[in-house]
Amino acid sequence: MSITIKTKYLGNLRTESTHLKSESLVITDAPVDNKGKGEAFSPTDLLATSLATCMMTIMGIAANQHNLSIENLCCDVTKIMATNPRRVSEIIVEFHFAANDFDEMQKDILRDAASSCPVAFSLHSDLKKTTIFNF
Repeated sequence: MSITIKTKYLGNLRTESTHLKSESLVITDAPVDNKGKGEAFSPTDLLATSLATCMMTIMGIAANQHNLSIENLCCDVTKIMATNPRRVSEIIVEFHFAANDFDEMQKDILRDAASSCPVAFSLHSDLKKTTIFNF
């Protein structure tokens, strides 16, 4: 088993993570409502983003397998926080498809793909995951 990511604390509630294979960097900053500057993604923002990007990736795989185009697919992600303990209580992912010519079977393929992403299966069942598809 090899290391995937190296992360270091930069001070002032900021971290830097390096994906070792690609050397891509991600900076996190604590949000303003939790003593941070809010100048970068917070760790909980990345959690919500991970769900959305994973869903899109798995939909992309399904689209390729079924010869569907999801070019220009985008989504809006809303993260809702709770207290006691402080945690993400809900992630809302709203997908906007540029193409509107999917039949019901194709829409089901994309919906099923999104719901089968590994991140969704990895999140605790108490975390509400709301997905909206705008075809």
